[in-house]
Amino acid sequence: MTCWYQGLVKRYVSKFRPAVMLERKLVKEPIRTMGPARVELPSPENFLKKHSKVPKLPEQMQSSKDVHKTCSFTERKPPVPRRNDKPLMGIHTKRDFLKETPVLVPMKPQPACVDTSKGHKQVLENSGLVPKFITRKDFGRVPAYLQQRSEAERRAREEYENFVKAEREQRAMKHMTQEERQAILKRLKETWDKLHHEYQALPLIIDTVSQRATKDCLERQMKQLEDDINLFERFKIIYIPKDD
Repeated sequence: MTCWYQGLVKRYVSKFRPAVMLERKLVKEPIRTMGPARVELPSPENFLKKHSKVPKLPEQMQSSKDVHKTCSFTERKPPVPRRNDKPLMGIHTKRDFLKETPVLVPMKPQPACVDTSKGHKQVLENSGLVPKFITRKDFGRVPAYLQQRSEAERRAREEYENFVKAEREQRAMKHMTQEERQAILKRLKETWDKLHHEYQALPLIIDTVSQRATKDCLERQMKQLEDDINLFERFKIIYIPKDD
């Protein structure tokens, strides 16, 4: 009697498995990525001393007493007057000390009024309570910029009117004389008679496209000539544009 596990295949195990396990153990160390870092412990000799963390100024390389200061001025100032010296009197100068020192000039207080019982003060200059603008020289006069604008508008209007007048004169109409009207009317009637003669010469039966087109063209021309003849016969006075 054979067991059931005798026919099973043995599980595959790589021959490099021991080498891989050994290599993994060589690089693996405890507390490698977790826990406190491995730092050098402080020496007991370097203990914290008093005032050791107080910031200090950098030490000077040389004492200030040994350094001699040099002055950049080449001229010496006059000596300070003594206590028993008398000042010079009667010296005049053109220098205006008030303009040079405007801060020292006492300023005149702005006029104001108190409008409440609690002491509220209002400056009178821009309050409208005192006459400010009516005392000006140009009060009630048209400002200069408005005068310039009105003058520019007037010049533009005159230029436009002159342009329109020139255009009207260029396109003016002239009266047609009776001789010209009769001559034009005579030519129109002659042209109508000629077209009417051609229209009468058409055949009675029109069955082609060209004949229909010819008939329509003659009818349109005759209708236009009839309107023109009626216009010239109806109106005795006719105006026409001037020739350029």
